Amino acid sequence: MTVQAHIASLEKKHGALEEELQTILASPSSDDRQIADIKRRKLRIKDKMQRLKASTRH
Repeated sequence: MTVQAHIASLEKKHGALEEELQTILASPSSDDRQIADIKRRKLRIKDKMQRLKASTRH
């Protein structure tokens, strides 16, 4: 898998997590731990994307 393909895959995962987060936030009985978990996963993916993008610029 090329770096660009890997970044694209991570962007899809990040988007899917965002959709999941919005669905949970719209629910009246949202679970704070689940929300925090999704936000952590999104942040890890975002950090990985930024590292990959930075490595391709050199």
